Amino acid sequence: MPKTALLIIDAQIAMLQGAYLADDVATAISEALRRARDVEAPVIFLRHSHASFAPMMKGAPTWEIDPRVAPQSGEVVLDKRASDGFWETDLEEALRNLDVRRVVVAGLQTEFCVDATCRAALSRGFDVTLVADGHTTGDAVMDAATTIRHHNYALTRLAHPERSVVAQRADELDFA
Repeated sequence: MPKTALLIIDAQIAMLQGAYLADDVATAISEALRRARDVEAPVIFLRHSHASFAPMMKGAPTWEIDPRVAPQSGEVVLDKRASDGFWETDLEEALRNLDVRRVVVAGLQTEFCVDATCRAALSRGFDVTLVADGHTTGDAVMDAATTIRHHNYALTRLAHPERSVVAQRADELDFA
């Protein structure tokens, strides 16, 4: 079976504060982390450094990863400046060095960083499992619930001749 890594995107204090179903999503991310760690699957955290939004600026107390889903010793934390977690980061190199073929994706914000990183992973030759109950956002153009439901649907229907995106609940994940 291809090697699988868990990718936690922007699960930072500032992002989870006020996000739709934040506690439930933190619980789902914790379950994904438990399952990955139980089989010693690689875990990589992406942390967004925003250029102008003070709570997400590097060094702000709310810029840190939420303690409910914090990295453990030895787990990779990569800082990023764009929605696409691969842009100007070492994410692809880290995944290739670990011989990863599939990424399990959870985090924030559904329609921005989660979406962009899932699509970029697919285009870089990785299969993607989206943690269906492990990503969230806030109300914007659509209410958050609709945004999440839309992305669970749309991302799993992207056309690609060799790779796919599937959505699974955290309690269904298999990293073995």
